[in-house]
Amino acid sequence: MIIEQIDIYHVAMPLVYPWRTAYGEDAAAESVLVQMHSQGCSAWGESAPLAAPCYSPEWAGGVFALLRDWLAPALVGEDVVSGKDLQARLAHFKGNPFAKAALDTAWWVLAATLAGQPLHVMLGAARSAADVGADFGVMDTIDELLPCVDQAVDAGFRRIKLKFRPGWDLPMLQAVRARHPQAVIHIDLNSGYRLEDLELFRRLDDFNLAMLEQPLGHDDLVDHARLQAQIRTPICLDESITSVQRVKTAIELASCRYVNVKPGRVGGLTPALEIHDLCQQAGIPCWVGGMLESAVGARICAALAMLDNFTYPADIFPSRRFYAQDLAEPELELEVSAEGSPQVRCLDLPGIGTAPHPRRLQQLTVAHATLTAKTR
Repeated sequence: MIIEQIDIYHVAMPLVYPWRTAYGEDAAAESVLVQMHSQGCSAWGESAPLAAPCYSPEWAGGVFALLRDWLAPALVGEDVVSGKDLQARLAHFKGNPFAKAALDTAWWVLAATLAGQPLHVMLGAARSAADVGADFGVMDTIDELLPCVDQAVDAGFRRIKLKFRPGWDLPMLQAVRARHPQAVIHIDLNSGYRLEDLELFRRLDDFNLAMLEQPLGHDDLVDHARLQAQIRTPICLDESITSVQRVKTAIELASCRYVNVKPGRVGGLTPALEIHDLCQQAGIPCWVGGMLESAVGARICAALAMLDNFTYPADIFPSRRFYAQDLAEPELELEVSAEGSPQVRCLDLPGIGTAPHPRRLQQLTVAHATLTAKTR
């Protein structure tokens, strides 16, 4: 398809309450949305690296500038025939997966829309619904956390994820596990620890956790392999997985037993598909993660989560979990499966069936740029 126009929006979406992790706190989710136009049709992609370069080296303001000044001009006016073609055209720009993901996801949604297919079908999925988990960030007190976990367990969520950082660590986990001894629980350490904390990790083996998500450095693979060899609990890599090549290295080193795939963090749906296939061949189950996206990005994540090797419940949230009103519509809602577990279901519409609400987009936009073939 010939890319006739690309609109780029840097937005800041206020959260219902601050999102606290080992790397900091966010009162608003900063994201970059891309609207891509071809053949009289348009579709949206999204990448949400957050406001500051704390989760990764990228941040929303930098992603917007890079898209505006370099990446979008490399595509607008060009005949981009596939996701791999798009990635090849951007390959000489080093790194910056979140920026590339904004364009890659928009291309896939546009291709599905033009083909009259739902995105998950275009990606090769045979199912249209998948289980999701319940996630809990750092709260003011353990007494505040426990009723929330109780509600999630009572609601039938297949697994519970707890943020874990110094000062919000073993006492919190002990309280939750004592309350729910049979629940599937894993903890997300967001790169907050080091190999020198081996004694702590060995103590965590006693909690029968499904996994430790990204315990060590955000760019590490070697120490994770050393740690995995010394503990029973599976390690899941998240921040360390930024490319297909990183996955190949992680598999070779035996750095993990699970892989979390966020389309934004790995560069889009094109590399996410390849990572899914590599992990499936290696016998490593995957699950889809989220970055506090609007319903646009969440729907893209949901489509990816329908593939066969995404077997662990996903980090895909209903819009009202984080936002009083989603930037996009329709808002994303969960449904309950016949077995009683909350699920996300893909819409049976071309593309993702979701787009930003024009008035809300205008209100929440920090910066906007339009590129056409004439402006290259």
